[in-house]
Amino acid sequence: MRTPARRIAALASLLVLGACSSGGAEGSASTSSATATATASPTPSPAPPVDPVTVALAGMDRRTQVGQLFVAGVRLDDLAAGDGLASGGVGGIFLAGRSSAAATDLAGTVAGWQSLTPGPRLWVAADQEGGRVQSLRGPGLEPLPSALDQGALPPGELAAFADRMGAGLQSAGINLDLAPVADVVPAGTESANPPIGAVDRQYGSTADVVVAAAGTVIDGLAAHGVTATLKHFPGLGRVQANTDTTADVVDSTTTAGDDQVAAFGTLARSPARPFVMTSSATYTSLDPTTQAVFSPVVVTDLLRGTLRFDGVVITDDVGNAAAVRAVPPGERAVRFLAAGGTLVLTVDAALVPEMIDAVLARSDADPAFAGTVDAAVRTALLAKDRAGLLPG
Repeated sequence: MRTPARRIAALASLLVLGACSSGGAEGSASTSSATATATASPTPSPAPPVDPVTVALAGMDRRTQVGQLFVAGVRLDDLAAGDGLASGGVGGIFLAGRSSAAATDLAGTVAGWQSLTPGPRLWVAADQEGGRVQSLRGPGLEPLPSALDQGALPPGELAAFADRMGAGLQSAGINLDLAPVADVVPAGTESANPPIGAVDRQYGSTADVVVAAAGTVIDGLAAHGVTATLKHFPGLGRVQANTDTTADVVDSTTTAGDDQVAAFGTLARSPARPFVMTSSATYTSLDPTTQAVFSPVVVTDLLRGTLRFDGVVITDDVGNAAAVRAVPPGERAVRFLAAGGTLVLTVDAALVPEMIDAVLARSDADPAFAGTVDAAVRTALLAKDRAGLLPG
């Protein structure tokens, strides 16, 4: 028989052993947990963001991609013709002529076109400058003073006016305005300048005045989702004939360092990312043998190179304009794109299939030109992405 002292000692020994056993289990569990943590699969990295342009391109065949490079005219007195263009996959529709239709009625028509597009939504463009050049004049679209009168307004009044102008266009479904005019017409020469000065389309007679006023208009349009278009690069402020009605219009004065050219460069760098429209005149001090619209010297070297503009370059009308009539329609599109342009504007929509055919044929025969077209399509779609015109 054990004595009480010996039983107490034995019990104490058992308690110590139990405590050691318990501590070992906890240590084992802790080690096992740490090992599991160390060997678990790492958290996967988030997927890279989807590029809307790449997605859009993947959903188009080659002809549809090239179709994005064309803005085709629809007469404002025959808007039903726009249905076929919208469903056919052009990049945009230009409202040609004049209309007194209400903004709400136009918006309904435009919404119908947008619903018909098989891919990216359309640019819907208008000539809404002011004065004699105002395509839309119906309810909801206030009468606009000429650019010359706009340029004379105090800055605050001009900003308020530009904001109302943008709001009116937005209410009509217009997302691209072929304005403002950035041409500089020297004081005292207005009457000798038929396309601009003689009809008060200029904001002023100096580059500083033009930049300040046109910049305010760009901002007012952008505030309502309307992209502006600077025209007519490198400037029509010194020509003595109108390229819409006259062939072989020549500017023998404007140089690469001209204030008129610099004004386009300043305005083109606006955060609002306006488009730039090319002139169809010839500038002998820049490229004496080639019209600006077809000139790599003017479009690629000067506008894209010297002035560092990487956005959308659009033609003036190359459908009906007298200045390009001697050039076959398909070649007009090919030569413009080869020069570094992006969007071909033709008031005559019937020319679009021929122009697309010519671009496709040249692409098939010339890999370098095909690459140029690819770059133009991407530039066009990037602009649509910024404007919210791509799916998703």
